[in-house]
Amino acid sequence: MEAAAAPKRAPARELSGEKATRIVEAMRASVAERGIAGSTFDVVAREAGVSRGLLHYYFATKERLLVEVVRRETQVRGRLLHQAVAEARGADDLIAALVRSFEDLLGEGSSEGVMFYELLTLAQRNDGIATELASLSRTLRLQLAEALAAGSASGVLELRADPADVASFLLALADGVMIRRMSEPELDVRRLMDQATVAARALLA
Repeated sequence: MEAAAAPKRAPARELSGEKATRIVEAMRASVAERGIAGSTFDVVAREAGVSRGLLHYYFATKERLLVEVVRRETQVRGRLLHQAVAEARGADDLIAALVRSFEDLLGEGSSEGVMFYELLTLAQRNDGIATELASLSRTLRLQLAEALAAGSASGVLELRADPADVASFLLALADGVMIRRMSEPELDVRRLMDQATVAARALLA
């Protein structure tokens, strides 16, 4: 059983291989389905189709694997957000693209959201996870802020607040809808999304 105590960092391994990618994806899916406690190395190794020894070789601890899962998710979300802003031809285009991206994230079971909030809970007891989550969340926020600033500089967007503040607000809206969806799975969040869109439009001319 892997402990959630403060992490002991192991030497970094090359994580670009196909097997490492399978392990990360297996952990992501397992946390969404079983939670962090149920996502043991034995379970993840079986789901990824690799040996437990290979999993230890790449990641050494559950903490390192969980951080890599969040890092991959952050990279994907960051690229999608940047693309949405870059392709927008105005506030309506941008909001529509952000809503589509968020709806894709929600999906049927909101697995990415479940995983992220499971990790937030673990971060309250694990300084290593907390540090990594804060860094990754900051990176995502800054990426969105930079894209918004570029859109403003090009004249495509007219922001009614500082780009960093707008980015923080948009992400906070998404977090709020996600938490509401997770706490009330039967709730139809479309009306809530409509109100979030109105709030977002207030900062995007």
